[in-house]
Amino acid sequence: MEAAPAAVMERERLTAEMAFRGADEALRDGGGEPAPSIVIKIRRRLPDFARNIKLKYVKLGIRHGGSPTSVLPMLCVPAIAAAAYSFVRLDVIYYSIDLLTCVAWLGTALLLLTVYYFKRPRPVYLVEFACYKPEEQLKISKSAFLEMTESTGSFNEAALDFQTKITNRSALGDETYLPPGVQARPPRLNMAEARMEAEAVMFGCLDALFQSTGIDPRRDVRILIVNCSLFNPTPSLASMIINHYRMREDVKSFNLGGMGCSAGLIAIDLAKDMLQANPNSYAVVLSTENITLNWYFGNDRSMLLSNCIFRMGGAAALLSNKRADAGRAKYRLLHTVRTHKGATDECFNCVYQREDEVGKVGVSLARELMAVAGDALKTNITTLGPLVLPLSEQLKFLKSLMTRRVFRVKGVRPYIPDFRRAFEHFCVHAGGRAVLEEVQRSLSLQDTDMEPSKCSLHRFGNTSSSSLWYELAYAEAKGRVRRGHRVWQIGFGSGFKCNSAVWRALRDVPALSSSSPGAAAGPDRKGAQSKSCCNPWVDDVDRYPPKAYV
Repeated sequence: MEAAPAAVMERERLTAEMAFRGADEALRDGGGEPAPSIVIKIRRRLPDFARNIKLKYVKLGIRHGGSPTSVLPMLCVPAIAAAAYSFVRLDVIYYSIDLLTCVAWLGTALLLLTVYYFKRPRPVYLVEFACYKPEEQLKISKSAFLEMTESTGSFNEAALDFQTKITNRSALGDETYLPPGVQARPPRLNMAEARMEAEAVMFGCLDALFQSTGIDPRRDVRILIVNCSLFNPTPSLASMIINHYRMREDVKSFNLGGMGCSAGLIAIDLAKDMLQANPNSYAVVLSTENITLNWYFGNDRSMLLSNCIFRMGGAAALLSNKRADAGRAKYRLLHTVRTHKGATDECFNCVYQREDEVGKVGVSLARELMAVAGDALKTNITTLGPLVLPLSEQLKFLKSLMTRRVFRVKGVRPYIPDFRRAFEHFCVHAGGRAVLEEVQRSLSLQDTDMEPSKCSLHRFGNTSSSSLWYELAYAEAKGRVRRGHRVWQIGFGSGFKCNSAVWRALRDVPALSSSSPGAAAGPDRKGAQSKSCCNPWVDDVDRYPPKAYV
């Protein structure tokens, strides 16, 4: 395997791509048997969103936001206007006829409103969410991580050098967490350790969630959705939760696997659909990833990135469709938009779990990763735009579109809407430093917009699908979430998928500080997260953001 030149490596960021050298080149360099080798390169930029915006995705967004039921209130307007007109022109001759017409129009309007009332979608509220904060002894600094990696004896010099350079530029801090099975010398990577990690994460955030909300999991939870991409034991993780909390026998449980880092928003979308079909219900969504059985001990550099950036974490959210919860809920779910590019082989294979040359399993990243991610993001935001953008931004987009498509004016670039006018908070999946910086550039976001994502990556690392909740918890801890604010969560995942969820804050969320009452209920004497504390930033919010992102 050929190492990348030092000058090139110095310019590299976090996202990798693979290039395969041909057999002829391999023979020319070293002679002997031709063998393909891999060169790790970096694609530094996402595709330009201003090129080739497809109208079919705009139309999809318009259809996504409309439903037959939503037009019923608008139909009431002409009915009421006709009733008013009939009433105004009453006279002696037409008294009985016009009065009957007026009553008929009013009855029609009342009927439409009645149908809308009973057929309208049920509101979905986010009552509370809790993020897991591991015990203090599970913290690992970058230097300790590199020392641990070297002590295993599983990596050659090129792989160690690669991990060192990636770790030093990964933007992770020195207080991320790894499970005990990975940190052990020698590592204990077995099913028992993986179950212990899963139980610690799942029960840790669920205990905090249930105690904070006062929900009895034995009686109140009717829908349970768990997503974990790479660890799917039998019985399932959902069954482990049901057994631990002795949940009701008719609980509707779902276990989502193999769906990557965007599975958390897929679980939210599934919970929304389930709550539409089951009135007066609570749904619990738990998002996590398991590190223990998915640590890679090979030398294929396309598979080593996950070791450098993925860390221990998880989050649980309580959703409700009970109107009585509107007063205590934090957010209301407005939209979910899901984009799946898996119909093409290029997208399907760009993040792929496989065996390397010596049979060791890992997740490889193809050279098309950044291009695929950019295309998926472009499709997703094009679909989302008509649902969330103010009319002024949509008119600007329409104007540029008409100029190019109708009047055929050359040199006019499509107008990229300003999403900062649609949202106050942005939670972009903390997949890596390069991804965050490129999303910020592509969407013209400010540093303050990306602060929750960058700080979450620095403090907790890439916690897969749960990272979006660590980011929202950061915004809450800073006291930035106010009533009426809109939150945009964006998740990426293998397949390849890009998913969005839009929330509106229903109340102000007070800030946290080390001297606040919540801090007093922070980590206990063992360093574990207190069951009554849902926010993992309670002890760290005053230290963030750091002066410089490492």
